Amino acid sequence: QVQLVESGGGLVQAGGSLRLSCAASGSISSINTMGWYRQAPGKQRELVAVMPNLGSTNYGDSVKGRFTISRDNAKHTVYLQMSSLKPEDTAVYYCHAARIVIGGRYDYWGQGTQVTVSS
Repeated sequence: QVQLVESGGGLVQAGGSLRLSCAASGSISSINTMGWYRQAPGKQRELVAVMPNLGSTNYGDSVKGRFTISRDNAKHTVYLQMSSLKPEDTAVYYCHAARIVIGGRYDYWGQGTQVTVSS
């Protein structure tokens, strides 16, 4: 099992910045990838950024060039630095981790943290 706890959400004006953090605990050594997703009211959950242990980091098209994902493996923490925020970035942001095993995968989610960008 993997537990994820997010922090760092809040209210910010358009053009501002925020940094989200997600601390992982539990079966950390088995995690293959960590990342962030978001869900706005009335919309489906969408990819923000994902950083696998091996391979390239991927970003959602709407955040490329503005958001940066990073990991501190010593602290078992993943970060999302958000800059040039827009009102359309308003959503609940969820930390995600995945374990890929023979025959399947396990997905884990944090409780979510609200980010609100005012115009």
